[in-house]
Amino acid sequence: MAAAANAAEGLSGLGPPGQVIHLNVGGKRFSTSRQTLTWIPDSFFSSLLSGRISTLKDETGAIFIDRDPTVFAPILNFLRTKELDLRGVHGSSLLHEAQFYGLTPLVRRLQLREELDRSSCGNVLFNGYLPPPVFPVKRPNRHSLAGPQQVGGRPAPVRRSNTMPPNLGNAGLLGRMLDEKIPPSPSGQPEEPGMVRLVCGHHNWIAVAYTQFLVCYRLKEASGWQLVFSSPRLDWPIERLALTARVPGGALGEHDKMVAAATGSEILLWALQAEGGGSEIGVFHLGVPVEALFFVGNQLIATSHTGRIGVWNAVTKHWQVQEVQPITSYDAAGSFLLLGCNNGSIYYVDVQKFPLRMKDNDLLVSELYRDPAEDGVTALSVYLTPKTSDSGNWIEIAYGTSSGGVRVIVQHPETVGSGPQLFQTFTVHRSPVTKIMLSEKHLISVCADNNHVRTWSVTRFRGMISTQPGSTPLASFKILALESADGHGGCSAGNDIGPYGERDDQQVFIQKVVPSASQLFVRLSSTGQRVCSVRSVDGSPTTAFTVLECEGSRRLGSRPRRYLLTGQANGSLAMWDLTTAMDGLGQAPAGGLTEEELMEQLEQCELAPLASSRGSLPSPSPRISLTSLHSASSSISLSGRHGSPSSLQAEAQRRGGGSFVERCQELVRSGPEPRRPPTPAPRPPTGLEAPLTPPRVKLNETSF
Repeated sequence: MAAAANAAEGLSGLGPPGQVIHLNVGGKRFSTSRQTLTWIPDSFFSSLLSGRISTLKDETGAIFIDRDPTVFAPILNFLRTKELDLRGVHGSSLLHEAQFYGLTPLVRRLQLREELDRSSCGNVLFNGYLPPPVFPVKRPNRHSLAGPQQVGGRPAPVRRSNTMPPNLGNAGLLGRMLDEKIPPSPSGQPEEPGMVRLVCGHHNWIAVAYTQFLVCYRLKEASGWQLVFSSPRLDWPIERLALTARVPGGALGEHDKMVAAATGSEILLWALQAEGGGSEIGVFHLGVPVEALFFVGNQLIATSHTGRIGVWNAVTKHWQVQEVQPITSYDAAGSFLLLGCNNGSIYYVDVQKFPLRMKDNDLLVSELYRDPAEDGVTALSVYLTPKTSDSGNWIEIAYGTSSGGVRVIVQHPETVGSGPQLFQTFTVHRSPVTKIMLSEKHLISVCADNNHVRTWSVTRFRGMISTQPGSTPLASFKILALESADGHGGCSAGNDIGPYGERDDQQVFIQKVVPSASQLFVRLSSTGQRVCSVRSVDGSPTTAFTVLECEGSRRLGSRPRRYLLTGQANGSLAMWDLTTAMDGLGQAPAGGLTEEELMEQLEQCELAPLASSRGSLPSPSPRISLTSLHSASSSISLSGRHGSPSSLQAEAQRRGGGSFVERCQELVRSGPEPRRPPTPAPRPPTGLEAPLTPPRVKLNETSF
């Protein structure tokens, strides 16, 4: 009988239902009844009080539970009243703790609450979704990699930076931290065959590069986006991608639309058919790693920081390679290609006349301008003013230097023989300039100090830049991007922050905070104001993005549209309507990330040293882009905080995966789903005609 009594007592708990239970949760004491804790069957508390889970008691005899006491308080209140109070607690944190304690009714309520704001159809800006394509067959090995780029049957790691000279260094707190810490790659495995590596667009065409093949889509007015070309599977991973969908001024038959892919020193070029299909034009060799690949008209251009440039002409079908000074930046205006070099010179090539004016196999590279201080030209932007006379256009060139200077030079049509004249100089950056944009209304520069942006307004008289009243500073902010710098402007090749947009319109920056993020922030380049934020509809991390300016429909009253294209780790492609977002700027939340949003983004990324991976990963670039987290009022600790995946993560991954990834032989490894930022406070509506002014934030002048 005594044994039976002991067994019954073990099943019934540590005492009668009305017994007071004292808990020590993370150092904070709570008292409640046993009945309150155990009314949900098969929970953590019922197992704890029945003896199925061993207990640890503090010096006062209270049961110690090593969990967050702040989140435990609303959980205990729910057990008492069966009502949910989320004041002062993040919903995702509460859901995670409810799952730990096994409180099924609370978990279900929190999941339903999140489902109210979650949709596989995206938000109001979601414009389209393209599923992963079929994994293609292998390409016949008619051309193979050769030379120093081939090591053990796989391409050797190569340095990729087409706009920055070597060893520019980092500035800022987090920039220095990355000398010792290596952030993870976007998907955990850079060679994952199923993820989108690169995406680019031209007019109504899109090219998407995966690890070993690429596909092209065309937008048709009635039927939407249609897959028109898929390349064979290549033997090497694609590192650079370029697309031209229309050549103004005349058709070139089958060479009117082309797509090119490059890795190492090799370039593979295809001709695209308007109604679908394509044919391989050939494989070209630059001899050194290709670090920039783009089209100027019908000319395919490839450059390298070593100072070598290659040009292919669609009319003559001629490939020409020539040595120049080490190239650190480039831009194109009309048929002119301008090259900024580390010796302080800006060179130009008239590719429209190539190769008609070739002399002794020479591209006719001419020096246009030399920096007065002979600083390396690390960023370049050309603006052609509208024609005001028969003489032609004014040529305005803004460029940034390795010392942080920003200069503007102008070329009068009547004084072509005398060369450009220095118009204005700004010395407001202390780090090398990585990007620059001169448009009709603004001058925008970005430096290596963790993507620090400065913006000026530009005064024009009859379309030409003027000194009266001159350039006026508009904004100073940062585009936080924890991404390896290996592409244009110190950004990852598939994650160029911008600015994007036509020269006669507002430009935007695209901000992706951590490599595994599924959320992007669109920022106005002139003020830093947040235009909108988008999150992947399938929960998959975003691995590449770009902005595409599409032509307007032929229907009356139609206008061009601007789209944000996001490629995902599971191989899908999503499109977002930025034109609508720009129209609603008055209702958008101001500024970049708040401190809370910043920490939520950083929770997805491990900042601790990866000692075990250091031997297998390439050495961190000194230009890995981060932001300084200093604030006048507080300091933020970046010790390893990790968000935990919710139970919805499995469902999101299930929707994002599929047979495509299985055909790729390896499932895409995606990181935990980021927490949703809290709903920002409403702002008073303003008219679209109101001037855009930098928002007032509580941090400091540098908004994230």
